[in-house]
Amino acid sequence: MTKKITIAIDAMGGDNAPRKNLEGLEIFVKKNLKKKDFHIILYGNKEILDKEIKNFNFPLEIIDIIHTENVVSDEETPLTAIKNSKNSSMWNAVKSQIEGKADITLSAGNTGVLLVISKMILKMMKEVSKPALAGLWPSKKGMSVVLDLGANIECDDKNLVDFSEMGAALYKSIFPNQQPYVSLLNIGSEEIKGTEHLKKAYTKLSELSNESNFLFNGYIEGNQLMDGKTNVIVTDGFTGNVALKTAEGTAKFITDSLKASLTENILSKISLIFSYFSLKRFKSRLDPSKYNGAIFLGLSGPVVKSHGGTNALGFYYSIDLCYRIIKGDLMNEIKSNLKHLDAGN
Repeated sequence: MTKKITIAIDAMGGDNAPRKNLEGLEIFVKKNLKKKDFHIILYGNKEILDKEIKNFNFPLEIIDIIHTENVVSDEETPLTAIKNSKNSSMWNAVKSQIEGKADITLSAGNTGVLLVISKMILKMMKEVSKPALAGLWPSKKGMSVVLDLGANIECDDKNLVDFSEMGAALYKSIFPNQQPYVSLLNIGSEEIKGTEHLKKAYTKLSELSNESNFLFNGYIEGNQLMDGKTNVIVTDGFTGNVALKTAEGTAKFITDSLKASLTENILSKISLIFSYFSLKRFKSRLDPSKYNGAIFLGLSGPVVKSHGGTNALGFYYSIDLCYRIIKGDLMNEIKSNLKHLDAGN
């Protein structure tokens, strides 16, 4: 019998928890119940969860609830939270992996605390010196993996090469039938441009591209991020976070401006009727809920961070991402890539 995929969820993390988290879980269960290949462990206050879960029609055999006393707040710093977090839903959801109870952990709680807790409990992979925060972005050809999105302000060439290997493994695990194409985010496409770390990483990745599990596409500029010619985009955490916030702000500006233009007078409102379905597809394409869920890479176990302010649909997508990551055997993909990298050194 095939082992079930077990997802540990911090049920108390994020805005409107646990109701929103359970609503997202309900969507996931409805879409995947026939597969019968997953199990969910909810960590949180059992009294609250038992009361809330009565509002949903979950099959009892697929969900376990494990009681925890505390919740990590968004206002806490990693230092203060660590002192009081060992009885929290976040701590115990991560800990479930080293106890052999779960394959992956999901939380919508405090990002900084989640990263510190995950590093403390799961530890870093011995081949990797820094973790990376990876996310999914839309492109003209589907979806891209972008990392680092904020875990490390500064990165050297080894970090960038490690991120490339892990990002390619993540892409392959989520999209097993597609080829990973890796590019380094830079201020130009010419080899002579960029920092020394970027140039060294470029040289190393060019060498690896001939014999690795990905193809290296060289440098990519910010205005090419959505082109789809590259599906794994690598940069340091400072640049990646700025790019992420810029992309999110631009998408919101476009959708808000379009909505305002199409409702400003009677003629534009009439035209809206005829273009309704096209605009609906456009809005769906830019819906941030679909890209919810960032992945900590470089740890000995996978951890997914959902946006704390996302809606139920967004939380569903983060659960689905967890499911696809384990289904695609992410950790073995990463180990295989990093082993290949060590062999080339």
